[in-house]
Amino acid sequence: MIFHTSVKAALSAVAVGSALLLPAAGSASATSVNTSGDASASASGGSATAVSFDAKCRSHNRKYVLKKYYRRVPVGPPTFYTLRCGTKTWGWKHIKLGHGWNSTMDRKITAAIGTGDPNGRGGYSTYLNQCPRVEKFRTILGTPAGTNDLLTAYNVDRPIVAGAVAC
Repeated sequence: MIFHTSVKAALSAVAVGSALLLPAAGSASATSVNTSGDASASASGGSATAVSFDAKCRSHNRKYVLKKYYRRVPVGPPTFYTLRCGTKTWGWKHIKLGHGWNSTMDRKITAAIGTGDPNGRGGYSTYLNQCPRVEKFRTILGTPAGTNDLLTAYNVDRPIVAGAVAC
């Protein structure tokens, strides 16, 4: 009985000691880390990805690959499309300046490339689930750096046409 009591006491001491070493979620020493290993930018008001992409593009050229988006194909390995730093007319810098960059934009690009339908403009789009079909988000591929690079991505703001054909 004495042995079991000392084991319980030792385990309790270890648990309390390890809990004291971990910072609380709201404490000043607790920082969140994104997948690229950069500290979160919540204090600066921007998304962590935007800040880390901005830093990477400042220290690399316009052809630097920031992210790869994957699209599954029926046969063979998935096809990937790259997001490069780019310029004010294509790539991440263009999307950030012209359309805004945040985690929602990143998720929409992932969805459009991953599961969207070809849009006839050299990219993929997502559509509202209604009839007639209405495009809601568009990506366009092909840049001076490569054909499988993301040129731009944006929300499609188009009113429904009055004379649209019913399904």
